[in-house]
Formats: sequence, C-alpha cells, structure tokens
Amino acid sequence: MASTRRVAVIQWHIKDVEAEQNHATACNYIRQSAAEGAELAVLPEYHLSGMVPNDPRWAIQAADSAKFASYPERSLRSRRDRMEPPIFYNTAYFISNDGSILGSYIKKNIWHPERPHLTSSGLDRHVAIDTPIGRVGMLICWDLAFPEAFRELIADGADIVIIPTYWTPHDASADCIKYNPNTEGLFLETTLTARAFENTCGIIFCNAAGPSEDFLGLSQITLPLVGPVAKMGSEEGICVADMDLKVLEVAEKNYKVRQDIKKDDWHYVYRHSSK
Repeated sequence: MASTRRVAVIQWHIKDVEAEQNHATACNYIRQSAAEGAELAVLPEYHLSGMVPNDPRWAIQAADSAKFASYPERSLRSRRDRMEPPIFYNTAYFISNDGSILGSYIKKNIWHPERPHLTSSGLDRHVAIDTPIGRVGMLICWDLAFPEAFRELIADGADIVIIPTYWTPHDASADCIKYNPNTEGLFLETTLTARAFENTCGIIFCNAAGPSEDFLGLSQITLPLVGPVAKMGSEEGICVADMDLKVLEVAEKNYKVRQDIKKDDWHYVYRHSSK
C-alpha cells in the first residue's frame, strides 16, 4: 500500500433540485481531478439536490436518485411501505474506479432542521470499508460533532475518514452570531484538526460552496501533526493534494491513541470495537 495518496475535494454552488445539471458539473470536476492525478474525488453532501426539503420536487428527485449512482453520490434514497409514507435516508456511497459500489453509509446524526424529513441509521454501527486507497470510513456533515462516530470507525481500522457536507453560515443562530459572526467556520476549522489528532486519522472534508454570505466552503484535507495540508475558501472548484499517510504512523507512535482504545481494560464505560 502506497504511503502517499493523491486525493481531491470538489466544491461548487449546487443548484437546487437540478439533478442533471449538478451531475454534469460533478462529472466535469471529477475528470479534472483525475487529470491532476487524483485517485479519489469527494463531492459535497446533497450535491445532486441541494438542501431544500420543503420543495416538493426534492422528494420526487430522491426517489429517482439511483440513476446517478455511477459516480460518487450523496443522495437521498426512499423506501415505500404499503402502510407507511416514504422514508428518506441521507446516504453516501464509495464508488470504485471501475464503477462498483464498495460501501455506503446512512447519516446517523441528523441536524435539527433535517429531522422532519430524514431518518437516521439509528443503532447501526459505523463500519469501515476496504478501498483501493486503504481502509476508509465515511461520515456525513453533522456526524463531525460526535467523537464517538470517529472512534467506532477507528476501532474498525479506518485510516481515512471522508465527510461530505452541506454546512453553511446559517447553521448558527442569531444568538450564536452575536458572540462570533464566524462561529460556524471556527467550528469546522478547530473540530476537523482536533478529530485528526485525537484519532490519528486523515480527514477528507468536502463542503458546498457559493457566495460567502450563504456558504462556508472550507473543504480540506487534514492530517494529525500538520493540520490541513490543503484547504479551500468559499470559491468553486477543485483542490487536489497528496496525503502522506506516513504521518498517521508517526502520530500513533507518539500518542498511542489506537493502542490505548484496543486495551481490554480500556477505562471508559463505553467500548469501541469492531465486534
């Protein structure tokens, strides 16, 4: 396994419920990423639809999302029961370069405004995926706030955690903004670096972009010891960078986080294991 992996984050101003246009944009950016040598390209959450659940077209598009699964997709999937209305999940897919789906993840920690529209994965465990770039875990957006999600993936062998996101400045309330107008940016910057350190893992974080008053961007590739090795602002486009996974080995040798959580006498009430 190579110690360095070249990866890309892709962020753009997603058009609400314009799946065909968004899909074409994603494909163009993926091709550009490949031309720059990227082995992996990560797209934002809701990259086909935007986050407009009150638009009736949003649910209709979600039911048709499987047609776009030929590319890395953060889509809504529906299940219709005879006696129940449709149930919508926010699902991220890891798709290999040969088009096969290597794994998927349903968002567990649903952001408050999403809860009337989406269903959590509930008690399902966080499971890592074997991929051509190594063992990878996937989370989605608000999962970032919960260190337990990372711990389960790390215990299952993940070295890299991918986080597609649709995180905006409007996620902060007016009361929060009174204390700090950039509170959401601060949340992302500090938490991503902290998660990389406390789990000795690489993080590929990909957000939506657009006008700075409405979008944060800040897509980045982050490692322990060094922090972000590449980072975007709120501009549209791609960012391609090398992840030196040797850093993870050096960080673990120094901090021994993974070694400690594997101990039989791990001293916290909850345990994180792959069992």
